[in-house]
Amino acid sequence: MILSLKKDLIKINREQDVVLLRNRTKEFAVKIKMGLVNQTKLITAASELVRNMLRYGGGGEVSVEAVTKGRDNGIRMIFKDSGPGIADVNKAMMDGYSTGKSLGLGLPGTKRLVNEFDLKSELGKGTTVTIIKWANG
Repeated sequence: MILSLKKDLIKINREQDVVLLRNRTKEFAVKIKMGLVNQTKLITAASELVRNMLRYGGGGEVSVEAVTKGRDNGIRMIFKDSGPGIADVNKAMMDGYSTGKSLGLGLPGTKRLVNEFDLKSELGKGTTVTIIKWANG
């Protein structure tokens, strides 16, 4: 069972909000004594997801929370938008697939950077991505 220790909600409407989210993510990671390598992985994953949220979902909100499970501490982030949704989630999770002019490493690359990754999307209603990075994982 995962317990929430501290939570913050950040509205994402413009590019400048990405910097705020990155800084807040680092603050949370430092508080739980997450090592620098795992902090970097978490911040990279968060940056990718928030940029996708802006580019494809028109913005949204991100919940950042410190969580605990037994002796493990971590950061759970929930990225939620009300955009058009993802037509084919399985395809979107394949390396090399891109609807934009990018390398297509976004979602599968993000999944590799974190310990837990969950994506739910509904056409016309939006997308929610939940990630957890454990301090020692």
